[in-house]
Amino acid sequence: MKIDVFNHIVTPRYRDARLKIAPPQMRLQDQERVMPTLFDLDARFRVMDTAGEGYTQILTMANPPVETFASPADALDLSKIANDEMAELVSRHPQRFFGAAACIPMNDVDAAIRELARAVEQLGFKGVQFYTDVQGIPLDDPRFRPLFDKVVELDVPILLHPVRGGDRPDYPTETASRFDTWRVVGWLYDTVAAMARIVFSGVFDRHPDIKIVTHHLGGFAPYAAERIREGYDKLLNAARAKNEPVGLQQHPFEYFKQFYADTITIGSVPALRCGIDFFGVDRVMFATDMPFDTQGGLKYIDVALKAMEAIDLSPADKAKIFEHNAARVFFRLPAAT
Repeated sequence: MKIDVFNHIVTPRYRDARLKIAPPQMRLQDQERVMPTLFDLDARFRVMDTAGEGYTQILTMANPPVETFASPADALDLSKIANDEMAELVSRHPQRFFGAAACIPMNDVDAAIRELARAVEQLGFKGVQFYTDVQGIPLDDPRFRPLFDKVVELDVPILLHPVRGGDRPDYPTETASRFDTWRVVGWLYDTVAAMARIVFSGVFDRHPDIKIVTHHLGGFAPYAAERIREGYDKLLNAARAKNEPVGLQQHPFEYFKQFYADTITIGSVPALRCGIDFFGVDRVMFATDMPFDTQGGLKYIDVALKAMEAIDLSPADKAKIFEHNAARVFFRLPAAT
């Protein structure tokens, strides 16, 4: 079995509802023209079939998050529509969709908590999608602490997706990003920055068993592992020299390895090897990022499978990444031996 833990969809009623609310300059209607697999279920199934027998997905709603274009009330309504439709897809196509991660309105934390509870307890959802910031507000802001607490109470993993857009400049002297830097490089940076804020806000100390799955194999974290370790050595030494409390039970570096990560490296085997070495084979899960490529998902599925075929791992370790880790994290099934 191959469980794809991070891919994206836009369901019909949700598509129509968001088009009524989103400002025209967001050009959300263009997504359907350039990426039909995101919307068309039959087209999606044809692409999924190229992955071979046993390929299944855990669904997440596609960018942009509801809070970027909707009021809190509208964002809640959109989340309910998205979750109801994803639950219907999982129920109707159990061989295609192994589960779903909840869409929640992060611009209203109380409503987000209620909708997350409904999605998990009533709809049977197996996870929730967070973004690396909420309209520019970092996840370590105290307002989000009850939401992390609820995630742990419900015992579901967080799928952490970057959210930076083209309107966020690369340099302070500019007004927007250029050359797609916001996506190509910025998303990887935002992932590591969000991981650091989660670490230093004490989330792992309060909730040692929390499960957070980082998109794109943890961004730059595996590559920058020793920079993270050495950089926070300096921070800790400076704090100790001033007799200042650090506030964490472990060295910050150790918490970075408590995150989970998906295999999305756009087919790069060296990058995949780096990520597996950093997180460990028990904390990496197969994913494709379908259908956000130039071929409606065909390319990302193909290169993800080829990278897994090419990497030097035992069959048992590949089975962990393809299936067993996701079954344990999302469905609480026993760990593979």
